[in-house]
Amino acid sequence: MNATPTPAQQTALSILQHLQTVDQERQRRLGDPQLSDTVAAVKAYQRQRFADTYADLLASARYQSAARFFLDELYGPQDFSERDAQFTRVVPALARIFPKDVLHTVQTLAELHALSEQLDTQMAGHLTPLTAGDRLSAEHYAKAWCATGQPSARERQIALTTALGKALDEYTAKPLLRHALRMMRGPAKAAGLSSLQHFLETGFDTFKAMRGSQEFMRIVGERERSLANTLFSDCP
Repeated sequence: MNATPTPAQQTALSILQHLQTVDQERQRRLGDPQLSDTVAAVKAYQRQRFADTYADLLASARYQSAARFFLDELYGPQDFSERDAQFTRVVPALARIFPKDVLHTVQTLAELHALSEQLDTQMAGHLTPLTAGDRLSAEHYAKAWCATGQPSARERQIALTTALGKALDEYTAKPLLRHALRMMRGPAKAAGLSSLQHFLETGFDTFKAMRGSQEFMRIVGERERSLANTLFSDCP
C-alpha cells in the first residue's frame, strides 16, 4: 500500500505539474518556429509595457531594486529553461532541502510561470505570425488580449504576482529564514538548484532593502488590474 504523501511532498508534486505545463508549452513552440517567434514578440512587448508602467518605481531610490527584480525575474527576456530544468530534476529534493515557507513560494512561482506561458502561447496564436526581431504593436496586442479573453486567468496571474511579492516581504521579518537560506547554498548547489537559490536570496535581500513592500505591492496590484480592466473594456 502506498503511503499518503506528506504536505511537503504534495507541494513538490504540484510544482512538478506546473513545470510539466511549462515544458509542454515550450515543446509546442519548438515544433512551430513562427509561433516561437511570435511568443517572443509578446514577451518583449510585455517587458517594455512593464518598464513603461512602472517607470516611476524604476526611478525611485526606494523601489527601483524591487521593480527591477520583478522586471528581470518575471518579465525578463532570458530563457528560464535552465532554472526550470533544475527544478524538475530535483523536485523530490525540494521538500528535503527548503523550509516549508520557501517551498510554498516556489509553488507560487511555478504556478505563475505555467499560467503566464499558457496565456502567452494563446495570445501568440491569435496574432499574425511574426519572425525573429519583429515588434508587436499596442493595437495588435490589445486585439490578441481580447481574442484570448480569460479574465479569471488574468486575475489569477495578478494575484500570484502579488502573492509572490508578499511572501518575499514576509521573509524579511524572519531573520532565521535568511540565515537558513544562506546555509542552504551548499546543499542547493550540490542538488543543482543554484538558479533557484539565487532567485530566493536576491528576492529576500531586495525586499528587505525596501523596508516594507505594502505600498509597492499595492501599486503593482492596482496598476495591473487597471490595465486588465481597460483592455477588457475595450473588447468588442
